[in-house]
Amino acid sequence: MSGLTLPTAARSLLLATASLFLMTQAPAATKPTTRNRAEIDASYKWDFSPIYADWAAWETGMKTMEVKMDEFAALKGTLKDGPAALLKAYRLYDEIGIIQYRVYRYPSLQRDTDTRNQEIAGRLQRVQSLFAKFGTATAWFNPELLAVPEATMRAWLDATADLAPYRFTILDAYRQQQHVLDEKGEKLLSYATRFCETPQSVYSELSTSDIKFPSVTLADGQTVTLSPGAYQSILATNYNQADRAKAFAAYLKTYESTKNTYAAIYRGTLERGWFMSQARAYPSTLARALDGNAIPLEVYTTLVETVRAGTAPLQRYLKLRQKLLGLETYHLYDGQIPLIKDETVWPYAPARELVQKSVAPLGAQYQEKFAELLARNRLDVYENDGKRSGAYSAGVYGVGPYVLMNYNDTLDAVFTFAHEMGHAMHTRLSEENQPFVTADYTIFVAEVASTINERLLLEKLLAESANPKERFLLLQHAIDAIVGTFYTQVMFADFELRAHTLAEKGQPLTADVFSTLYGDLLKAYYGDAVTLDELYRYTWTRIPHFYNSPYYVYQYATCFASSAQLYKAMNAGPTEDRAAATARYLTLLKSGGNDHPMEQLRKAGVDLSKRETVQAVIDQMDELVSRLEAEAAKLK
Repeated sequence: MSGLTLPTAARSLLLATASLFLMTQAPAATKPTTRNRAEIDASYKWDFSPIYADWAAWETGMKTMEVKMDEFAALKGTLKDGPAALLKAYRLYDEIGIIQYRVYRYPSLQRDTDTRNQEIAGRLQRVQSLFAKFGTATAWFNPELLAVPEATMRAWLDATADLAPYRFTILDAYRQQQHVLDEKGEKLLSYATRFCETPQSVYSELSTSDIKFPSVTLADGQTVTLSPGAYQSILATNYNQADRAKAFAAYLKTYESTKNTYAAIYRGTLERGWFMSQARAYPSTLARALDGNAIPLEVYTTLVETVRAGTAPLQRYLKLRQKLLGLETYHLYDGQIPLIKDETVWPYAPARELVQKSVAPLGAQYQEKFAELLARNRLDVYENDGKRSGAYSAGVYGVGPYVLMNYNDTLDAVFTFAHEMGHAMHTRLSEENQPFVTADYTIFVAEVASTINERLLLEKLLAESANPKERFLLLQHAIDAIVGTFYTQVMFADFELRAHTLAEKGQPLTADVFSTLYGDLLKAYYGDAVTLDELYRYTWTRIPHFYNSPYYVYQYATCFASSAQLYKAMNAGPTEDRAAATARYLTLLKSGGNDHPMEQLRKAGVDLSKRETVQAVIDQMDELVSRLEAEAAKLK
């Protein structure tokens, strides 16, 4: 069960000009002035009742799951009896899995609305403990499954129609057979499940529950508490570079002050990964991370090598920004301020309508399902005290997706909304068209749907704009999307690969080591285009994916490359070709996890094994920067 988080720190912000589509003229409720969740209108908050009516119902779900877990454990030794026994086991496993979604999401979603609530945190720990127990109780399953000769298993699958939904899953287990231990080994590893969750849990508490964000007084006399949302807002809207510098220094020092603790946590993450890789006979942590989805190692290494060699357009863009902003020195905290000053406010209500209209090219049925999600209290919209930062979409099988946001009335928030709704629609279409066993799509394709939705929104805004200034800003947004979703994420991926390699070689894993490594990457990617402030070397302390989901972020870049190619196919060429490309894309969204993701993307029209697929984004960046330079000359 996976939540899709988009790190807002890695995204660039664009504000539109005041005349752009007259967003502020649409009637809408304004953003709440309170951070007290109890005082925020219920229409902006999640309704958890579709999952469980109350905590008593949740307790019943926990008990039901435990009973079924015992029933499953009792099936040990029966798989050799034939296809009927195998089918019984898989169907019971599905029943347990469906309950797992509910009993996990019910406390985890509520925990994210107030990370300070220790009662809910305790309930979430109970769920995690029960999951760990189930892992131990089912350690026999894969070894026993694989004890059946593959030829025999294929015969069972061919002769038993009811096993068809499980065919891909079963045969994929045989593909990874060499990395499955015997029952004793699997059981031993299962005992480590709860322990292996510790680094992630400690990071969450330190960076969310226990962190004390500083306050700064800006040039206008306003004192601001630098929550993640407030910090991003200053970087994106405050044209006083000194204010941005002050906010940056105070915010990063908050993390730098506990750098050694973050380093100890990250060391735990790295050593856990290497331990699990060795235990399962993988040559590296990267090999283990990619093997689950049958991703060739070259996809990762080629991505990093190609992008690292293709940073010239990125550096050229940053130098152009410095020139247009009239800055004597250019810093990374200058990267989100719009090149043209604007005070436009983008209220949530009209933003919903705008994003819904933007997905019209995907068809009436897609739009209808999109509108249904918006009407079900499945979005938690505004920031409140204790709420988790960022944004994500989390599925609950049989109930549907839940979307978390921290909406702040900026155009970046509108694009974040479009992004997360792309995830939500992907989840809905997968669940509606796949049986439970293959309904969960992989991370490798997850960001395709979200970035397609962002592109649809961008093109709608661009198509409706006739103002040179608006076109400039939208062009800038297209570039910023490549900076945030492509270049930045690849740099993060580069850092992860190097950090994990250090662990594999038994090298020191300290705060100084991580900070030096990150600082070297900043120089490699940004060159002389930025003045590198010392505190930015500690950025690794505040990237949740490093701790929560290693080797995740590279998929933002591969998905961005994929979505760029898919969008082009859906919007270029003869009408029948575009329609066919759109149909292939919707089929991808409906496919869940019914095949390896590289194959799913190939069916949709994308081959990420080719270097040119990645290079095409770099070339696109180069072309866009040239166009921006030309537009800037006109505005002059």
